Amino acid sequence: MKPETINFFDKVYQVARQIPYGRVTSYGAIANFLGAAKSARMVGYAMNGSHDKEVPAHRVVNRKGLLTGKHHFDGTHLMEQLLESEGVKVIDLQVQDFDAVFWDPSKELKF
Repeated sequence: MKPETINFFDKVYQVARQIPYGRVTSYGAIANFLGAAKSARMVGYAMNGSHDKEVPAHRVVNRKGLLTGKHHFDGTHLMEQLLESEGVKVIDLQVQDFDAVFWDPSKELKF
């Protein structure tokens, strides 16, 4: 499949699958990497629809490290539990040491 025929959500999923274990990125960082800087919300919509696509959506948070997508996961604290199982510390639904665990696809990937 040619890259130009892949829809935006599929591109988001390709990027999200590259987020390393124990790291997080933001909706905006993915949008920026894909050349759609104002589409962070669309990345969020993609993450919401990703649960049957083997995408580590729990590793995508907002620009401040908040677990804004938590209500899209089964269970009360599943997103937080998944991150903590990877060694990411979360307090009050916010990733701690955000700069240290932040993964920027623009610095790590080339499509």
